[in-house]
Amino acid sequence: MSVSEEISREHDPGAVRPLPCRVLLAAGQSDRAARLETVLEFLECEPESHRAPPDPEALATDGLLAMVVSGCLGEALFELLNNLPELAPGVPVVLVGEEAEFPALTKAARAQVVRRVGLPVRYPELADALRCARHAAANGGLDDGSRTVELFRSLVGCSPAVQKIRRLMTQVAATDANVLILGETGTGKEVVARNIHRASSRKRRPFVAVNCGAIPADLLESELFGHEKGAFTGALTARQGRFEMAEGGTLFLDEIGDMPLPMQVKLLRVLQERTIERVGSNRSIACDVRIIAATHRDLDTAIDDGTFREDLYYRLNVFPIDMPPLRQRLGDLPLLIAELTARMEGEGRATVRLGASALRALSVYPWPGNVRELANLVERLAILHPGETVSLEDLPPKFRAGLADDASSDDLSDDGFSPAMAQPAAGVEPHLPQDGIDLKEYLNDLEMGLIRRALDESDGVVAHAAKRLGMRRTTLVEKIRKFGIARPEDVPEN
Repeated sequence: MSVSEEISREHDPGAVRPLPCRVLLAAGQSDRAARLETVLEFLECEPESHRAPPDPEALATDGLLAMVVSGCLGEALFELLNNLPELAPGVPVVLVGEEAEFPALTKAARAQVVRRVGLPVRYPELADALRCARHAAANGGLDDGSRTVELFRSLVGCSPAVQKIRRLMTQVAATDANVLILGETGTGKEVVARNIHRASSRKRRPFVAVNCGAIPADLLESELFGHEKGAFTGALTARQGRFEMAEGGTLFLDEIGDMPLPMQVKLLRVLQERTIERVGSNRSIACDVRIIAATHRDLDTAIDDGTFREDLYYRLNVFPIDMPPLRQRLGDLPLLIAELTARMEGEGRATVRLGASALRALSVYPWPGNVRELANLVERLAILHPGETVSLEDLPPKFRAGLADDASSDDLSDDGFSPAMAQPAAGVEPHLPQDGIDLKEYLNDLEMGLIRRALDESDGVVAHAAKRLGMRRTTLVEKIRKFGIARPEDVPEN
């Protein structure tokens, strides 16, 4: 999806709001500015060029996607950039040029820089930088330090399902209502719970998580409510339970559907009375704890089967949040992969890039393990192919199986072009994903694939490739430069 066409849904599901597309361009050299304007316009952004440092009023965040800075504009520019954290803390900055061109930036100003693009400017690099800016806009702006990036990793994306979850989280965080998060394993239920806590008035108090399915039934009561000294064999000292640890904060009960029935009765009483009793004690302790529960089980079926109490279900299910599986938001795959590789890079570990053929294979894989499975795959590929671009053949066999009905591995190349994609069988319309596609981006990828194929089949001779594509040589040279397919000096023109 192009930078300007990413959408987020408001409370009206039928209404869409485009993300900002206005880009403030500050470039000291006219030729460099012209080049940047051309690429930004191709990305369907609205560049506003300034040959001098822009006025602070121009940095109004309403409708501003990013600020792109290229070339030295004197001390006034450094002063403006260093004041950005106060003037426009939510505006992402993209620096174009070498590290030495921007030596005077403060630590706070550098924290606002989402990407640095080298020279000469290439379409893919600048497009990636603007995707980072779009990502920041989709996630509510740059991190201001009040939350950690870790909390949002499984919520990366611009799909309607993710936008809806963010809206629900914002609505319920302002209350003390109990929340029940439903979804398959690996969809990020604990991530949502932590975000709700961090956005609530309880954020300065503890967030305590307990997996109800991982603790033996005979120990779960002690784990939740604590015990007194001598309450049972081995209880050598008194011990606080998770409820007391979470006092004033949030208690996250993961896999609540696996809790034994006797324990469900005791939990129900705690929710009703707002008091607990340690094992081996008859003294009631008041508790002020917000409950967020999560499960991958179908609790309605569990109620019918008699394995989950209906009254407890209604106590917990005050505000339900359904987490979508990854297969229902495959359009978020590129952003998720980019976020995962950025995390590994930030941790000083090897990273990996995914070619178009590999990405297409992953886009038809059903992802039973959801985001957790994707994270494991990206980490595995980074270990096997550090610093490389992974092609279809590099993926484990099960991730390649989904392409059997679409295109063979011989037909799908890393330039994203497949004859089966371009030429559907007679009488058969191309497959359109349920969430739709970005037609412009699809056509751009198809055009780049055709150009690369024509160049390969013409041994890199532009004139011959242009003839195969039925266009003028000068037009093809410009497209090669625009897409950043190859350096002009590396491509023979005759």
